[in-house]
Amino acid sequence: MALTKFERRDGGWGRIRGNWATLLLPINEDDSIDFARLACEIDRLIAAKVDGIYSNGTAGEFHNQTEAEFDQIQQLLADRCSDAGMPFVIGACQPDSRISLERVRRAADMRPEAIQVILPDWWPVTTVEASDFLTMAAEAAGSVPLVLYQPPHAKRVFAPAELATLLKPVPQVIGVKLGDGDSSWYEQARRHLDTWGIYVPGHHLATGVEQGVAVGAFSNVACLSPSGAQQWTSSMADGLNQALNIERRLRAFLEDHIAPFAGMHGYSNAALDKLLAAIGGWADVGTRLRRPYRWIDPAVVPELREKAKAALPEIML
Repeated sequence: MALTKFERRDGGWGRIRGNWATLLLPINEDDSIDFARLACEIDRLIAAKVDGIYSNGTAGEFHNQTEAEFDQIQQLLADRCSDAGMPFVIGACQPDSRISLERVRRAADMRPEAIQVILPDWWPVTTVEASDFLTMAAEAAGSVPLVLYQPPHAKRVFAPAELATLLKPVPQVIGVKLGDGDSSWYEQARRHLDTWGIYVPGHHLATGVEQGVAVGAFSNVACLSPSGAQQWTSSMADGLNQALNIERRLRAFLEDHIAPFAGMHGYSNAALDKLLAAIGGWADVGTRLRRPYRWIDPAVVPELREKAKAALPEIML
């Protein structure tokens, strides 16, 4: 992409910049994945001209699918994106390190821009163990680079200086998707993480760009509206103040109308992202998750859609 605010020194992240849309799994009533609807969803994302598409993040329910389903999801994404010239990243995330490494090996054959991994999750890893796992993942990926997914709910969340320590021995890791923090966190990120592409939460992207840290986002805003998120991201090149104003309204909308489903009712992040997609109405994804995880009743969608349109006309395109 051509955003001047994203023009940090390229540490190898290449086309993995800007607004990346997550793949959400349409789930049928019998708990099966609806691959026909999934194919249509990918086509809608391609038509929205997002900067890229990624699979098997938290919202993609990577933790609740078989290995055969994993392969079918990734192959569908790879085939459609390759035909359209759309950059894509495959998430090989899995809490079990051995299963994750096998996913990395199979994903590498599909030639994505990068492969996203999480750290082993049953027992919190030390810095040395984390770096060793990333070395193993790099060997499994061959020539395909890696992006580390470090969500705030991980059992071990590393501060910027710690991240730099564990990433330096593994040059195949070109970026980190993480939760950001306050001004002190950004100062630490500028000091320690300038070598890597940093991907902040989608609704914090304008702040990440203003701080000179973020090169993009694997974006929850794209769940709400991929085309709206793309236009907002592109506007940051020459209208950062306006983009920051939109971000303030985005944060307020999410805090007031979406976060209570997690805080008060215990719904997962995947449930929240599917709710956003239902509010946006850009694809037939649905709010249903795979059991045993609970999903949000779609009856709440019409009222929330009207609130989103009123608060975020620039996003709700």
